[in-house]
Amino acid sequence: LQESESENKLDGETASDSEGKSDFGGSSAVPTSDDTPEVLNRALSNLSSRWKNWWVRGILTLAMITFFFIIIYLGPMVLMTIVMCVQIKCFHEIITIGYNVYHSYDLPWFRTLSWYFLLCVNYFFYGETVTDYFFTLVQREEPLRILSKYHRFISFALYLTGFCMFVLSLVKKHYRLQFYMFGWTHVTLLIVVTQSHLIIHNLFEGMIWFIVPISCVICNDIMAYMFGFFFGRTPLIKLSPKKTWEGFIGGFFSTVLFGLLLSYVMSGYRCFTCPVEFNNDTNSFTVDCEPSELFQLQEYNIPVVLQSVLGWKTVRMYPFQIHSIALSTFASLIGPFGGFFASGFKRAFKIKDFANTIPGHGGIMDRFDCQYLMATFVNVYIASFIRGPNPSKLIQQFLTLRPDQQLHIFNTLKAHLVDRGVLGSLEDA
Repeated sequence: LQESESENKLDGETASDSEGKSDFGGSSAVPTSDDTPEVLNRALSNLSSRWKNWWVRGILTLAMITFFFIIIYLGPMVLMTIVMCVQIKCFHEIITIGYNVYHSYDLPWFRTLSWYFLLCVNYFFYGETVTDYFFTLVQREEPLRILSKYHRFISFALYLTGFCMFVLSLVKKHYRLQFYMFGWTHVTLLIVVTQSHLIIHNLFEGMIWFIVPISCVICNDIMAYMFGFFFGRTPLIKLSPKKTWEGFIGGFFSTVLFGLLLSYVMSGYRCFTCPVEFNNDTNSFTVDCEPSELFQLQEYNIPVVLQSVLGWKTVRMYPFQIHSIALSTFASLIGPFGGFFASGFKRAFKIKDFANTIPGHGGIMDRFDCQYLMATFVNVYIASFIRGPNPSKLIQQFLTLRPDQQLHIFNTLKAHLVDRGVLGSLEDA
């Protein structure tokens, strides 16, 4: 009873305090129930609630990790499908909270409009991705070529239709509530859809850019929980009273070490390091290439201070392992703030979890609150420090130009190479 009362307290208040009523009447809290499977309840009935929660979370975590390995084995297309499914479920959880909190079930058209806007935004982002990564296929098919050429106009027209439908649905007695929900929907789209789109972009750079960041966040979440559970004494942040400094610091060092080891293992396999590309001949994805310098072992000098401690002067590492330190550091130091943000959101509306989808863990959004922030960082990191011009994409676009345009580019490039002395040396060779 004491544990349940302490979990219901939000910064010294209970759910029945002054903020327990929403602006539109009624309690803003969304009730939660025990969603633990009955078989686990019976098996763990003799344990205290603390240890029962530990075992439930542990068993479900192992199940989710197993599922994660399975979808990785099934390949890029399955991964992209899973990302889409996770995005839709996260959107559903957040929108449902809005409906419950603001009692907006009876708003005309609004549930339909929310999903319509989700469709519009996905059409825009995935259309951009198809045009970028499947350019040759798009140019080969007449309907796809037309859709690609006018993609942004079509996307804008679709959104404009939804916007007009929203204006026409405005009802005098619900004006403020309808604009609340309009803003709620668009912020949700910004957080969920935009960042899930970035996850797919990271995946196309190579599965290692997808797996390592996600695994680092998972590792940090698990190790922070473990260190906090067994050694936690010092509270970290009021938004999450159960988070401790011991868990935060233990999770950091564990995640950095895990990132280094995982990167070393994965850097030796082309199926993880090669960019995901579409083969026009077989109409399928390929992940075969000559590994770049990031994934070739190189020798590094160990700082003099550490040489006497380690007994080594040099160490052989993949350059990607150095980048993994940046990724794992972000996952363990900044990534948790995505979870703190989600905790603040849930406390603002006096709910424990986004949903009851995963026993012991809450909803899908409860598991992906840090992943979305991590995906944005990885995309920015790749664009800033890794990605360069892609010759194959340039050639694909060059081949779709008119002959006179191709000739103009050829002459310009030839003159440039002659001026630099490159073309002459090639002809001599």
